[in-house]
Amino acid sequence: MRWSNFALRLQPSLMEEARKAAQAEGVALNQLINVALAEKVSTLRTEDYFNARGARADRKAALRVLARAGKGNPPLPGDELPLDILREKKSGRRAKSHRRKNRKRKSKGL
Repeated sequence: MRWSNFALRLQPSLMEEARKAAQAEGVALNQLINVALAEKVSTLRTEDYFNARGARADRKAALRVLARAGKGNPPLPGDELPLDILREKKSGRRAKSHRRKNRKRKSKGL
């Protein structure tokens, strides 16, 4: 593998936080930056991939497939919903854990 050098200029506060994070993870600062950059590049590539796939999608065909889902295929033992979800359905309320998850997703723009 060939290595490249790049002079990275960071704000002092960001550099200090990166050092703390690397120390907490037990890795070198260089390793932390490499992993963080790899994760970001992967996320961007994944986003591009799904956008390209979505552009080719046939919504009507997908809805036809979903309409057939489960027909003639009864649930198997172990397919039951967890008890807390069944209780929620009966009471008409959502559990706190589900509200928390959705609140986090909304704050992230999901």
